[in-house]
Amino acid sequence: MGILAACSAGGGAEPGQMAGEEGVTMAIEFSSSAFEDGAAIPKKYSCDGEDISPALSWDNLPAGTESLALIMDDPDAPRGTWVHWVVYDIPPESAGFLENISATGDAPGGGKQGNNSWKRIGYGGPCPPGGTHRYFFKLFALDSVLGLEMGATKEELLKAMEGHVLDQGQLMGTFSR
Repeated sequence: MGILAACSAGGGAEPGQMAGEEGVTMAIEFSSSAFEDGAAIPKKYSCDGEDISPALSWDNLPAGTESLALIMDDPDAPRGTWVHWVVYDIPPESAGFLENISATGDAPGGGKQGNNSWKRIGYGGPCPPGGTHRYFFKLFALDSVLGLEMGATKEELLKAMEGHVLDQGQLMGTFSR
């Protein structure tokens, strides 16, 4: 069973169905004070601006959550999905991230940052070659602490999360050039 087939605590996903697919409700509340779900991400958070991470907040984690993982990616990139941010082993006591998380590797309050598609640790903001792209911030509630070393890739994180996802929340923003 893959990672996404295990999402269920808040939504009762059927095997092979990801929380958030039609007919499944995501219980995790996930938002940003920088932009609304489905709205434009301000230039400040892109490579055309300060290229800093936006503030994020979450609530309503399922019982049994031992850690959180965050993936931000762009499925509209010309050469396939581009990964902008990977963070994992986030303590469930945290209620979010403040703006401008340092790329040092450690996330405030605990957690580790992984490598993005630029092969750098930390956040890399929207930077599409042209047109409008969608950027998905996905927050996963996990039933364990993964213990991956700092700098893990999205693929390594997804493999480690298999069978440990309790639920997920999602926030999508757009950016145009």
